[in-house]
Amino acid sequence: MTQLAGFYNGAVGLDYDVANSVNVLNISEGTTTATAHTVTVVGYTPLDLNLTVGDQVVIAGGTALDLPAGYQGTFSVTAINVANPFFPPNYAFQYTAATTGLATVNESSDVTASFPRALNGHVDPRPIMDVGVMNGNIPAPLMAIDEDDEFFLTLTNVGMIMRPDLFEQHTVHFHGYPNASAFYDGVPDASVAINIGASFTYYYLSPDAGTYFWHCHITPPEHLQMGMVGQLFVRPRQDRVAAGGGLYSARQQQDLDLRTACVSANDILCSNPLPATANTVSRAVTGRYAYNDGDGSTFYNVDYPLQIHGFDPNFHFVGMTFNPEGFADMKDKYFLLNGRSYPDTVTPGPLQTQSADGVNHFSQPLPAIIKITPGQRALLRISDLDVSEYQTLASLGIPMQVIGYNAKLLRDEAGNNLYYTTNSITLGGGESLDVILDTCAVRPTVGAVAGAPPDYTTCTTPLPTGTYYLYTPNLDHLSNDAENFGGLMTEVRVN
Repeated sequence: MTQLAGFYNGAVGLDYDVANSVNVLNISEGTTTATAHTVTVVGYTPLDLNLTVGDQVVIAGGTALDLPAGYQGTFSVTAINVANPFFPPNYAFQYTAATTGLATVNESSDVTASFPRALNGHVDPRPIMDVGVMNGNIPAPLMAIDEDDEFFLTLTNVGMIMRPDLFEQHTVHFHGYPNASAFYDGVPDASVAINIGASFTYYYLSPDAGTYFWHCHITPPEHLQMGMVGQLFVRPRQDRVAAGGGLYSARQQQDLDLRTACVSANDILCSNPLPATANTVSRAVTGRYAYNDGDGSTFYNVDYPLQIHGFDPNFHFVGMTFNPEGFADMKDKYFLLNGRSYPDTVTPGPLQTQSADGVNHFSQPLPAIIKITPGQRALLRISDLDVSEYQTLASLGIPMQVIGYNAKLLRDEAGNNLYYTTNSITLGGGESLDVILDTCAVRPTVGAVAGAPPDYTTCTTPLPTGTYYLYTPNLDHLSNDAENFGGLMTEVRVN
């Protein structure tokens, strides 16, 4: 490949002659004997994610009075992600200068640090996520509603600043959701799509509890990759039973109303029939339920929505730079939980990145830390929106009880629970699972009758406190592209 000035390879990146440059906020030299030759440079923007120790950096710009000559030249980077008093560590790096006693330069208007890059098949995803893809906001807003709610959602299509040549339509599709009318389903074959500059209001009734998700249904592989995905779940009527009320009798009452009835003998689509055996389990004072189980078996104390995504920076770069996108060549290099790879998955609160206007905006709003009090149960609402890979999640030390699949309670027509316990689950794109992590090793039963169900509100022997891990055993998914660390992993903190 020749080094033509201005040569542009949309599938890989810029040519050899184009440097990745940042404007310098502060450049200073150490003041102690040990640090006299160490120069710390703080940029106005985060560093190139490809930057490593040993890379060459060119410090230039400024007048003789503004930037002393001892700072200028080509140097080897000796440290990255350096703590500094101005910005987060990923804004700063260090190198060694031959001259000592150099004056600090702060807020220079024209000092730059440049990192010449060679074509290496790697694309830095940060500018793509920060600027080109909905400000990197992934997943899109979460929607949580109750059974029997009426829900109105207005979608406005404002287009893309980076690609004004595109006239992309968009829709909202509640995946696997029992819509009353295909008109509001978001599949363009039987619904409507929203043009740029237009708005459309969707209407939903909430008849069935479960974990769903939503996404745009216009060229789904592309738009899912671009972050047009979000989490959606419906809470059951059983949550509204008064404390102390019988769950079995409340479930029986639902069968008396044709709008809420689920009787296997009359309806082959019924996936949530009455339990096979009557019971006296009552509504707990605290906590919730994943489904209208009638026996308290889906009780949980806390719930965490976890959405799995894949991200292919090369695919985004091609589309962002006006090149044809090769869907068959799509290959994820970042594997995400709630839009984050480890260790960002355990960073509390929303993450923020700098956008095109030079201002930091919140991008990945949802962490994936799972916090459970010893003896309690956590419901993981897991959905997979990956378009090119199967994904597996494993739990070390805490068994995973799978109680629902694709927003359906795992129960046969006779009312027998078909839950199963495992240490790993595997999903493909478009699937969801309801998984309970129980941090209690031994529980008492409800009453002394043989075969009585466990009392999930109390615990005799809790699991040990500490940090457990929820991670993928696929080693190539435990990485952030070329960085051999991170990927599809988060922490379960029991304390």
